[in-house]
Amino acid sequence: MKRELGVGRLLIAIYAIFAISATARASYQLIREFDQAPLAYSLSAISAVVYLLATYSLSRHQAKWQRIALYTIWFELVGVIAVGALSLALPALFAHPSVWSNFGAGYAFVPLLLPVLGLLWLRKHNA
Repeated sequence: MKRELGVGRLLIAIYAIFAISATARASYQLIREFDQAPLAYSLSAISAVVYLLATYSLSRHQAKWQRIALYTIWFELVGVIAVGALSLALPALFAHPSVWSNFGAGYAFVPLLLPVLGLLWLRKHNA
C-alpha cells in the first residue's frame, strides 16, 4: 500500500499544513517579536522544523525515512506533552503561546492528536 493514498495522503496533507503555518508563524515571531517571548517563539520554530521533517519523511518510501518519521513524530508527541504541561504549570513562561502550548489548544488540540495518529499509521504500515 502506498503512502500517498487514502489516510496516508490526508495525514501528510495535515502535516504539510502545520509545517507551512508553523514555519510562517515562527518566522514572523522570531524576526519581529523574539524579545517579547523568546522561549515560546523558539518552541514555535522547533515545532516548525518537526512538522517539516515529519511531512517529508512520511512521504518517503525508504526504510531510513520511515525511521526518521518515527523518531520525529515521537519527538513531536513528547514535545507537545512537555510544553503543554509546562504551559499549564508555569503560565508566565508562555504569556505568548507556541503551537504546542496548552497541548495545542490554540489549534483545536490537533498538535496533540496528530502525532498519535501519525504513530498509529506508521505502526500499521511499517509492521
